[in-house]
Amino acid sequence: MAQTLESREPVTTPATGWLDRFAQVMGRFVPDAITASIIFMLLLAGMALALGNAPTKIMDAYAQGLWSLLAFTMQMTLIITLSSVLGATPFFRKGIVTLSRLPQTTTQVVALAVLIVAVASYFYWGLGIALCPLVAIHFAREAERKGLPVDFLFLLATVWGSHACWQYGLSSSAALLMATPGHFLEKTTGVIPLSTTIWAPASILMEVAYMLLVIAVGRWLMPKQYRPLSEFPDAHKLAEEELPCETAPQNFSEQLERNSWVLAVLWLALLGWLYNHFFVKRLGLEINALNTILLFLCLLLHRNIYRFTEALKRAVLSSWPVIVMYHLYAGVAGLIQHTTVGEFLAGLIAMVSTPYTFPIIAAISGTIVAVFVPSSGGQWVIQGFVTSKAAVAVGLTVQRGLLALSIGDHMGNLTAPFWYVVVAGITRVNFREFYGYGLIYAALWFVLGVIVFTFAPC
Repeated sequence: MAQTLESREPVTTPATGWLDRFAQVMGRFVPDAITASIIFMLLLAGMALALGNAPTKIMDAYAQGLWSLLAFTMQMTLIITLSSVLGATPFFRKGIVTLSRLPQTTTQVVALAVLIVAVASYFYWGLGIALCPLVAIHFAREAERKGLPVDFLFLLATVWGSHACWQYGLSSSAALLMATPGHFLEKTTGVIPLSTTIWAPASILMEVAYMLLVIAVGRWLMPKQYRPLSEFPDAHKLAEEELPCETAPQNFSEQLERNSWVLAVLWLALLGWLYNHFFVKRLGLEINALNTILLFLCLLLHRNIYRFTEALKRAVLSSWPVIVMYHLYAGVAGLIQHTTVGEFLAGLIAMVSTPYTFPIIAAISGTIVAVFVPSSGGQWVIQGFVTSKAAVAVGLTVQRGLLALSIGDHMGNLTAPFWYVVVAGITRVNFREFYGYGLIYAALWFVLGVIVFTFAPC
């Protein structure tokens, strides 16, 4: 049976609980991602000056970083756009709509929504980002129809929190990089198999325990005065949008666009590339291979060029945040890499580390860098050498260092505004409206992760 509402009522005025007040305060004070990048630039430039770097060297360092992620930015744009296209396929959309009708209680709404996004994120982080808003919107709509007390913004923050499960999933950037022969640290660490990183006992424990805790906390802290989806008109429109009707072809070119056999040529070409990559060259997962898989699935599930391009037109709106912001963050990364700031911070870590303090120090340092560098692979390139050396120096494995640093990586994602802007852009809400709630899951992720990767076997 559905839960009775008791004293829980939908509200049209700002919620007044302590959790809501906290979210509102954080939303008022947190800067947007571009403003944050400027603040970080000023702080690091000041630190570089204090460490004796010449102004010209600081300017050169910023310029070196500014355009260093051009290729990566396009890869990320494709990941976000193609993930949105995939999420818009009838297969995924109808599947989520069907699943959203199953829960009969608030607990079931939270549990199933979290499970869907966590599993999707484990397989591919971009798919998790694409499905996160879709799941929150459709599950909130069905909850409102049934009279279940579900706050849309809190549910959005909760499913976004569950997206962290990608960090030890099949698209884990640092782990995939270290498992690839010829990686930049091979002479220092050798090739590290995935069985000792994302499939280590500690990683599996972290994934399962975190997902269960997100469900428990999401249900426990659900606001008593809840705001249903209907109070957010732009987001509500997304729930009501129907899949576009396909018009009958009027000429030969339109017939080609709607013919699946034409697209089958591209399916075969992409499958051939993937076969050559994985089975002939015996290469591992990397970002281009993941994008190829994603493109193949988009084309396969949309079934013809017309449906794919129509979905693509709508999906490109979701990728606007990364097009410029990545470069601004790359400039900040340049200040770390090309001045003595990076060496100074690495020295501080090595100075205070012990086998029991190293995981938390790695997680904290990873958080700081992740705020500056919104890229897991980019972060490992910056910190991988120092982290590997420091871990071995205090008697720990490189794997434990990598996994502990990954806690900080996603802690940065859960605290910096960058990815909130991406999710908010897809959902059509202001990121400040749910940012404060997201910090709850940031704290949960950090504390649990530090405990697991300090004591659990890996």
